[in-house]
Amino acid sequence: MTDQATAAVGPETPESPETPEIPGKPTSASRTTLSHIMTQADTNLLGTVHGGVIMKLVDDAAGAVAGRHSGGPAVTASMDEMAFLEPVRVGDLVHVKAQVNWTGRTSMEVGVRVLAERWNESTPATQVGSAYLVFAAVDADGRPRRVPPVLPETERDERRYQEAQIRRTHRLARRRAIKELREKRAAEGFDD
Repeated sequence: MTDQATAAVGPETPESPETPEIPGKPTSASRTTLSHIMTQADTNLLGTVHGGVIMKLVDDAAGAVAGRHSGGPAVTASMDEMAFLEPVRVGDLVHVKAQVNWTGRTSMEVGVRVLAERWNESTPATQVGSAYLVFAAVDADGRPRRVPPVLPETERDERRYQEAQIRRTHRLARRRAIKELREKRAAEGFDD
């Protein structure tokens, strides 16, 4: 992870009194769906679509949402809770739906749902995966920059916002615990 991404997902720094407010953006302003037909080139040794192909699509869609919401470049700071629920096959039309769930000062959590349907059938798409990614908005020099607050529009958006805050708290606690353990081991003379 880059220094700017690390800074962006760490504790948000308080705004100074002279920092102007950035107007918020509704969840729907940057919501995106990316669709792709899976081909033989996307398969793994088992004959199903490789998880890395799905992860790339997830990162692409989430990156587009983060860039649209923040109004400029955003880098992937972390990906967590990537869940593969069902295999994806050659000939599946995959839809990757992404939206900003939560924003901090310079970072955003993007939630992603992955759906698949047969390209030549009219059956409904089924959910085959989901993920949560954190993006840091950066300026032209790669330094963190502020993002607009996200404005949940529906009860579902509000639930996603609240769940994202819980995930952020867990990410920060996990990082803090690991840092403390490493410092303790270093003080005890362990060279990890």
